[in-house]
Amino acid sequence: MLLVTDSPAFAADTYRVSVGLSAFYTFEEGRGDTVKDRSGSEKSLDLKIEKPSAVSWEDDALVVRSATKIESVHPATKLAEQTKLSNAWTIEAWIKPANASQKGPARIVSMSNNSVQRNFTLGQERDQYQVRLRATSTSENGLPETASGTAKVVPKLSHVVFTRQSDGGVNFYVDGEQTASRKVAGQLSNWDGGFPLILANERTSERPWLGEFHLVAIYSRSLSDAEVSQNYASGPKAGIDPHEAQRRARVKAEQTFATKVAPLFARHCLECHDSISKKGDLDLSRKVDAMAGGESGKVILPGDADRSPLWEQIVSGDMPPQGPGLSPSDQAVIKEWIDDGAVWSIHTIDPAVYASKPGASDHWVQRLTVPEYIETVRSAVGVDISEDAKRLLPPDLRADGFSNTAYNLNVDLKHVEAYSQLAEVIVQRMDVLEFAKRFSKSQSLNTDATARKFVASAGEWLLRGPLDDREVANYSGVLTAVASAGGDYEQGVGLMVEAMLQSPRFIYRIERQPDGGGSRRATDFELASRMSYILWGGPPDAVLMKAAREGRLTDKDRCRAEVERMLKDRRAIERSKQFAIDWLNLNRLTNMQPNKERFPDWTPELGIDMRAETLAFFEELVWKQGRPMSDLFDAQFTYATPRLAKHYGWKPQGNGLRRYDLSREPVRGGLMTQGSVLTIGGDDASMVTRGLFVMRDLLRGVIGAPPPGVDTTPVPPKPGMTHRDVAEDRIQNESCGGCHIKFEPLAFGLEQFDGLGAFHLKDEFGNQLRSEGQLVVPGEAKPQPYETPADLMKLLSTSDRVRETLTWKVTQFAMGRPLGARDVTEVQRIHQEATSAGGRYADVVTAVVMSDLVQKTRSQDEP
Repeated sequence: MLLVTDSPAFAADTYRVSVGLSAFYTFEEGRGDTVKDRSGSEKSLDLKIEKPSAVSWEDDALVVRSATKIESVHPATKLAEQTKLSNAWTIEAWIKPANASQKGPARIVSMSNNSVQRNFTLGQERDQYQVRLRATSTSENGLPETASGTAKVVPKLSHVVFTRQSDGGVNFYVDGEQTASRKVAGQLSNWDGGFPLILANERTSERPWLGEFHLVAIYSRSLSDAEVSQNYASGPKAGIDPHEAQRRARVKAEQTFATKVAPLFARHCLECHDSISKKGDLDLSRKVDAMAGGESGKVILPGDADRSPLWEQIVSGDMPPQGPGLSPSDQAVIKEWIDDGAVWSIHTIDPAVYASKPGASDHWVQRLTVPEYIETVRSAVGVDISEDAKRLLPPDLRADGFSNTAYNLNVDLKHVEAYSQLAEVIVQRMDVLEFAKRFSKSQSLNTDATARKFVASAGEWLLRGPLDDREVANYSGVLTAVASAGGDYEQGVGLMVEAMLQSPRFIYRIERQPDGGGSRRATDFELASRMSYILWGGPPDAVLMKAAREGRLTDKDRCRAEVERMLKDRRAIERSKQFAIDWLNLNRLTNMQPNKERFPDWTPELGIDMRAETLAFFEELVWKQGRPMSDLFDAQFTYATPRLAKHYGWKPQGNGLRRYDLSREPVRGGLMTQGSVLTIGGDDASMVTRGLFVMRDLLRGVIGAPPPGVDTTPVPPKPGMTHRDVAEDRIQNESCGGCHIKFEPLAFGLEQFDGLGAFHLKDEFGNQLRSEGQLVVPGEAKPQPYETPADLMKLLSTSDRVRETLTWKVTQFAMGRPLGARDVTEVQRIHQEATSAGGRYADVVTAVVMSDLVQKTRSQDEP
C-alpha cells in the first residue's frame, strides 16, 4: 500500500485530458485477471494477466510482485493505425517502481513482438526511464532510444510522460518536469498493427518489470506542456471531466432519438399525429407539441414509460390503429427512450430525413468527380487536363440530387483506361525536373535511402498524406528499375509520377474507418483533405499540408483560421458555383431540345446564356455582396446577354453578360424566375415537375412514387382550360388528389411563365393565366397565401424551411452523400451556427467544416 508521504499533492478540481485517447487503463477492477480499456476509442483493448498469482489489486492499483506478463487479448491494431494516421503519439504512466536497479530495459509498457521488434517501449534502465520508438528513421527495435536522464527512477509514485509531435520533436517528463528533449525524425508509418500491447514484460517474457501500475494512457497525438501539467496536477485517480462524460451521454441520447425513435414515429405515428392531421389534438412531429400532449393530457412522462399513455397505447396494440403494430424490438426502443428521460434532440421529426434508400447516407470511399480530378491535377502538378479529362472520362451521373454522391461514383473499365491515358499525357506535359526539385536538390537517386526519402516527400504531396513502408518501397522500385535498365533521372521520376497518378490514393479520397465501432477525431491529414475538397474541390495546398504535417489542424482555432484563409481564394468561389450547378441541375441546359414548332426561336446558345445568368447572379449575391443564401429567391437584379434579355422581353443593355436592375420588374427577381430553373417544367411548363422541384429541392418535402399502372401522361391545356385548371381537376380527383395537393399548388405562382421562362398573361389558346396561390410548408398546418410571383418569392426567401433546406443541400454537397438520421442533430447545429453568423454560403461551409461531420470519423455501426 502507498504511504501518504509517497503521494504528491493533487488538485481536487482538475480533470484529465481526454482528446485523442487511444487506450486508457485505471486499474480500478479490484480483482480478476483482466484490465479494462476505458478509453472508449474504437474496439476496447483489454489486457489479460498471465499469472494472477504474481499480482495483487490494491487501492485502484495493480501491484506486480513477481515476473508475469499482462498482454492484450488481441493485437493492438487500433494503436498502430491511429498513430500512423496522426504521426504523433504519447505514452503516460502513473507508476511506482519496486526499485531503481531493474534493467534490460525492464518493460513497463510495450507494443512489441520480441526483444528486437517493437513499435514502442517505455522501460526502466536502472535509475532512468527509456523510450524506444519505431519510426522510419530508427531501427525495428526503436533504437536509438530516448532517455529521461539519470536519477529519475525513484521507488515512489511517479508520473512519466513521453510525447512525440508530428514533426518528430520528442519530450520526456517526470513528475511534471521536462527532463529531455530531442528529435526522432521520420514517420510512424512503419508501425506494425499485429503486435500486442504488453505491461510488465516483453512478449517473450525475458524483460520483467516489478512495481505498481496506477494509470496508463496512450494518445494518438502529442500532449502540450500545459496538458502534461494538467494530467500531473490531476493525479492518478482523476477521470475524464464529468461534464465531458455528461456531454457524451447527452450526444448518445440525442443520436438514439434521431436514429431510432424518430424513424419509428415517422413511419408509424405521423400519418395521424403530425401538425396537419393532429388526431386527438396530438402532434408527435414537434417536441413542444408532443411533450404538451393532446386532448387527454400529456402522453409522454420522461423517465416513466409504464405511466406514459403513449406507451400504454403502443403496448396494447391500439397504436398504430391500422396495419401491424410495432415489433417487440421497436417497442423496446420506445420504452427505453422514455425511461431514459425521453431526450428529444430535433425540433421537428422530418420525413425527408428518412427518405433516402437504405445505405445511401453511409460512408463510402469517394472517387474524385471529373471537376475534382481536373482541379487535383492542376493543383498537384500544374497541368490543365480539363479538355482531355472531359473527353476521356465517363460523365459523373446525378444521384440524390448531386453528381458527387459517393455511392454513385463507380469506376469501370472505361475509367481505368482513361486514368492510364491521362496519367501518360499529364507527365508528358509537365516539367518533370522542375517538379522533382521541390522534393530533392539532387538529380541522382543512386542510393536506396535517397530514393526512399524523395518518394516519401513527393508521394505525400501527390497522394495527400504520408506513405507507408510498402508504398515507399513500391514507388522506389520504379526508380531503381528505370536506373537498372539504363534510364535517366527524368524518366524514372516521370514513371513514378505516372504510377502515382493512377493510384487509388490519387483517384479516391481514401480514409481508414474506426475499427470495432465508435468514432475518432479525424487526423490532421484527413482534415486537410476534407477541408480542401469541401472548400476548393481540389487537394490541400502547401500551407494546409504544412499545418497537417505539424499537427496543427486538430486545434479548432487554427483549423478555423485556415478555413477563413481558404475562403478568400478564388477556388472557393468556383467550388460554390459547382454546388449551384449540381443543386439546380444546370448542366441539363446544354442538352435541351425544345419543340421547334412551339419554340422556333430557341437555340442551344440561349440555354448556355441561362446557365451563365444563374451562375453570375449566384456569384454576385453570395460572394461580392455577401448576402444570406435565402436572398437568392427574391434579389432584385440579374445578369443577361442581349439574346437572353430579348427572350425575357427586355431592351438589351450591351454586349456580353450585363447586370439588370429588377426593382421595377414586378414578375422577375430571384432564382425561381430565371429561365435556368423555369425550364425544369419542360415544354409544357409542367406544374407537376415545377411543383415537385419546389417541394423537394426548396422545402425538403417527401412524396411517394405514383402507384403502379397510373397513367402519368401530361394532360395538355386547351381552350377554356389552362395548366392550372388541369392541376385543380387532378387535385379534386379522389385517387390523385391526396398526393398532388401537396406539390402542384406550389407551382401555381409560376403559371404565367412558359416552358422556356418567357412571361405571358395568356396562353397559346387565349386562356387568362393566374398567379395567386398558397404556399404549404411541410410540417406546417397553416398555408401562406400569395397573389403574385413576387409574393411567392418573398415567402420563399423568408421561409425558415427554405433556409434549413439550403443548409441541408450545402452540407450534403460538402459531405458527398445524402444526409440521414445519424446526421440530424449535427446538421441542426450547423444551421444554427451558420444562421447566427449571417446565413451566407461562407457561414454554412465554415460551420460544416467545424462540425463533427468533418472533424470526426465514425464507424458504420455507430448510432
